[in-house]
This record gives sequence, structure tokens and C-alpha cells, in this order.
Amino acid sequence: MSYDMPIAVVPEFRVLYEDDGVLVVDKAAPLLTHPTGEKNEPTLWHGLHELLAYELATGGQVSLINRLDRETSGITLVAKTAEAARELGKAMQARQLHKEYLAVVQGTPLWDAACCAEPILRMEQVAATRIHVRQCCHPSGKDCCTEFEVLRRGASHSLLRCRPHTGRMHQIRVHAAYLGFPLVGDKIYGGDESCYLDFIASGWTPDLQRRLLLPRHALHASRLSFPWRGQMIQVESPLPADMLAILPG
Repeated sequence: MSYDMPIAVVPEFRVLYEDDGVLVVDKAAPLLTHPTGEKNEPTLWHGLHELLAYELATGGQVSLINRLDRETSGITLVAKTAEAARELGKAMQARQLHKEYLAVVQGTPLWDAACCAEPILRMEQVAATRIHVRQCCHPSGKDCCTEFEVLRRGASHSLLRCRPHTGRMHQIRVHAAYLGFPLVGDKIYGGDESCYLDFIASGWTPDLQRRLLLPRHALHASRLSFPWRGQMIQVESPLPADMLAILPG
């Protein structure tokens, strides 16, 4: 299969856990989780179909239970059978899947822990924006909640553990920015939305490197626990090299 790759893609993932019903993988960034629009480029979905070719040929399936943004790295849960897809789908609806993320943010929080429960909606519903997908905190939005914990502080940025209790679009990024600590590398919520527009127009440039530090937002899905066949499965993924390189000392 040939691909048209408009941006640099890392078509890599590694298996963290597997049995006959489920698969947990660690997705690299900036790898799309699923084919979208007319783009013809590698995705996690394509890679999983190659990995699970035998299972698919013998009645199995590939169902992505949670989906990460292109620029978010880390843990993705996959059902390999219809039974697993049903059970994990029910567990997600019952909020029995527990997720933790690690984020490197701009600035140094004075608090050790914080909770943001501001509702979120698409910004263009209430304010002008040049970015269609941009979300914002607004009283008319959907209820959501994110817990933050400071793990390491630095002079210019800090490492946070993030626990989202809901799954709204861009939730962690929006809430972190609302609290005054946007993610390093965030082209939309980092304080200058022209970064996103410049990236779409010209790709990654030395100017964006200076402004953003990292080619993608510094967010990693680091831990997932989920109920499966009478037990709670917990899987962890360490920080990838690009985020390790910018950790505060």
C-alpha cells in the first residue's frame, strides 16, 4: 500500500498486553488512530489490520475502544472480537475505564493538585475563531472534569499527571490552558492560534520550533485500567523520548 504523507508520520506502535479478546498498544505520535477524510497515510488502524490479519481471517475484528488525537501518544485499547467490543463498550459507558495521562505544561503551578470542572463546547458556537475544531470552557458546554497533580516543577515548564473523568474533545488541553498552564507544543491552546494555521500552511518550520519547542503537544496516555473477564487489567506506558527530553530538571 502506498501513502501520501503530507506531514512527518511515525507509523509505529508496540504491544503492551494481549490475550484472545483484547489488545493494548502504545501509539507513537503523530500517528492517526483511524483513517479520516481523504488523507491517504499510515494509521494505527492500518497497522492493527496487518498485525491481526489471522484473527480477521478467522472471524475476528478490530474495534478501537478509545481513540487518541494524532499528536497524543500512548495507550490505546482494542477489541479483537465482537464479545470484547460489547463488554468493553459497556465498561466505557459505565465509566469503568480509568485513564491517566502525563503532560508537560508551560509555567509552574503554585498548587500541588487542582480540579477543573468547567463545561466545554466548540468555540465557534460562542466566539470567533479561525480554527474549526477549537474548544473552550463555557457555561453552556457539556459537563466534564479533569484532575491535575504536579509531579515535577521547572523554571519554565512542569510535568503533570492528568486524570480525566469524562471524555470531551481536547478536554485535558482545554482545562490545562484554562488553569493557565497550556501544554508545551500545543498549536491550538498554547496562547497563539496562528501556530496552528502556520503549521497547516507550511508544516514544521524553524520558526515554529522556536515558538513551540516540540512538534506535537506534550501529552501521553500513560496508564489504563479496565475490567475484563472478572478482573481489572492495568497497563502502563513510560514517557516517550521526545517528552523526556524536555522534562524540567
